[in-house]
Amino acid sequence: MTLRTKLLVAQVPLALSLVIIGVVSRQAVGALDRNAQNILKDNHLSVLAAQRMRDVVDTLSRAALDHARSRATPDVRALAKKSATFERELHFQESNITEAGEREMTARLGTEWARFHGEWARVMAAAPPEAERAYFDTLEPTLVRLQQATDDITDINQDAIVRKSDAARRSAHAMSGVVLAVTFAACFLGVLASVYLTNRLTRPLSVLTAAVRRLGQGDVEARARLGGKDEIAQLAREFNTMADRLAEYRSSSLGELLHAERASQAAIDSLPDPVLVLEGARLLNANQAAEDLFRISVETSGDPFADAPGEVRTLLARMREHVSAGRGAYVPRGLEEAVAIAVRDGVRHFLARANPVLGEAGQVVGVTVLFQDVTRLRRFDDLKTDMVATVAHEFRTPLTSLRMAIHLCAEGAVGPLTEKQADLLFAARDDCERLQGIVDDLLDLSRIQAGRIELHARAVSSMAILQQAADAHRASAAERELTLDVGPLTVDRQVLADPERIQLVLGNLVQNALRHTPSGGHVELRAAPEADALRFQVSDTGPGIAAEHLPRLFERFSRVPGGIPGGAGLGLFICKEIVEAHGGKVGVESEVGHGSIFWFTLPLAALEVNA
Repeated sequence: MTLRTKLLVAQVPLALSLVIIGVVSRQAVGALDRNAQNILKDNHLSVLAAQRMRDVVDTLSRAALDHARSRATPDVRALAKKSATFERELHFQESNITEAGEREMTARLGTEWARFHGEWARVMAAAPPEAERAYFDTLEPTLVRLQQATDDITDINQDAIVRKSDAARRSAHAMSGVVLAVTFAACFLGVLASVYLTNRLTRPLSVLTAAVRRLGQGDVEARARLGGKDEIAQLAREFNTMADRLAEYRSSSLGELLHAERASQAAIDSLPDPVLVLEGARLLNANQAAEDLFRISVETSGDPFADAPGEVRTLLARMREHVSAGRGAYVPRGLEEAVAIAVRDGVRHFLARANPVLGEAGQVVGVTVLFQDVTRLRRFDDLKTDMVATVAHEFRTPLTSLRMAIHLCAEGAVGPLTEKQADLLFAARDDCERLQGIVDDLLDLSRIQAGRIELHARAVSSMAILQQAADAHRASAAERELTLDVGPLTVDRQVLADPERIQLVLGNLVQNALRHTPSGGHVELRAAPEADALRFQVSDTGPGIAAEHLPRLFERFSRVPGGIPGGAGLGLFICKEIVEAHGGKVGVESEVGHGSIFWFTLPLAALEVNA
């Protein structure tokens, strides 16, 4: 039997219940109809016949009275028809006797009619004076008895109608209860039978569903044992075939998979640096070094990084976001991004790298994170920074004396100089100034790396910042035959900044622009709103910078090959650190032959944001 046939069979009880309800309802309606017909046939027609006979008697009586008093000439033919009507109705009444005592009443009605008709004929045959006496003496008493006979027949049949109507009402009420009971019983039994058949029909589906669920949970021994030849049984056989093949495949490849898993885990555990494999926020794998360092476990049901340092959790979230967004591997920019983690033997520094794990379709399905121990490199870097700071600090005293001596000699304070001597001293003074700038940059760099940079931020006018920077370098621009302007501002905005530090940033950018712009060029300072910040920029008409040098321009000791000599390549790095300490960003836009635009942003003061 097919599945469609079984579904049709499951609906048969409901159809049978509807048939039973229809049959019972039809019987109830038929019974009510028969009761109504019986009342009409047995009694109502007798009442009508009695009323018509009384009407005939009344008509004949009035005709006799009119004749006796000479008020009208009787229509013999019409009166004969009336008499015939009475005889016809009397005959019908004699054949439709249904109630007890009705037969005697009908016989008395026939007797009284015969007497009345005979006396009526004599009155109609007599002359008016004689006819009037006959009417009142003999005909009228007979008329009264005849009318009483018709009234008796009417009363007995009307009483029967009332009685039978009450019986029919009670029968209808009882039949209504029977129909309602049968309806409920038929519906209940039909639904019960249909549910039973449906459950039997869907039981194989439950068996198949349970087998599929077990197989989905990894139980390759799950089978759906179903008999029959319907579609569900065929599906169960196909499922069992699939499960058999899956079990064979698992038994053949399980050993290889387990061996490969053990080999990969051993390879990861052999690495001295911590390694994590993540799928979103879920930890898939970790080597022993990572479990010991971060106090984590792959078997943890909750957050595996609940006991890890907060810096590690923040770094992992940033790397996951970077890799999941499709921006490739996360590579740290330098040792300054190393995370310090306290261990038993002190504090160790780790530099994290993240690489995407790709699926079959090339989508990012996970992240592999390697924490490289850079503690020794960090110590060497700290030693280098300390040495640079010490050397730069030691240079300041003799360099100050050297600058003072050269300045006094160049100004002729110790005696006149020849022209060549003056040229040499002026060149030496310029080199001393450049060396002083390098020493200052090295000291600023050491303070930045040591985290000792201090900011005294307050609300400052953007126009005042630009004007102060332009005024400080206007003389230098004039010496190089350059124009230095401040671009127009739509609104003078207030920014939250340390004026001294920001002047250092702007001064560095303006000096670079003046140094790299040829004579007759133009340098412009400008500020423009940008979201909740203000963007400051210094543009020049110099030769521009090639695109391949732009990404590393703000790194330490970075210099553009073939550029104008001077400085140690620390100025832009210091500018970036100061701007980022203010919560802003720094960047450059340049194209060879079209000049450069160096820009940075500063946050607006609170009153500007509220406005």
